[in-house]
Amino acid sequence: PQTAPALAAMSKISPPILAEAILKVLEPGKKRKFPESIDMQVNLKNYDPQKDKRFSGTVKLPRVARPRFKVGIIGDAFHEGQAQKAGLPSLNVDDLKKLNKNKKLVKKYCAQFDAFLASESIIKTIPRVVGPHMNRAGKFPTAVALSDDLQDKVAEVRSTV
Repeated sequence: PQTAPALAAMSKISPPILAEAILKVLEPGKKRKFPESIDMQVNLKNYDPQKDKRFSGTVKLPRVARPRFKVGIIGDAFHEGQAQKAGLPSLNVDDLKKLNKNKKLVKKYCAQFDAFLASESIIKTIPRVVGPHMNRAGKFPTAVALSDDLQDKVAEVRSTV
């Protein structure tokens, strides 16, 4: 059994010690035949994630974290043309109207992709056309402005956690 002073010493790690430990882990050692990764685990005391939502949001990583992350484009004519040139799967409002608020069809379509991007001009019409099913599936599209480059936006979505 550990004594109280030993537990107290483990409760907080000062930033310089943490930085030094990370640098030590990152030092090149024995060459491996696979990409190595480092996991860091943080435990928060007196924090209930069910009740307390203080820590919610997204973090953009410097590199693409999920290269196989499928992003669907729901766009106006301009973004649909851009998506086709880039080889990205895309739909327009008429294609969404064909789903006809049919829950099964919308769920099936949402299951094909991990996330969606939509043109700013049509994002307000999506709930009216598709119904609440896309939102319930947790796949409501992120807005894309006319000036935004689609491929950059897709890379940004893939590198966000």
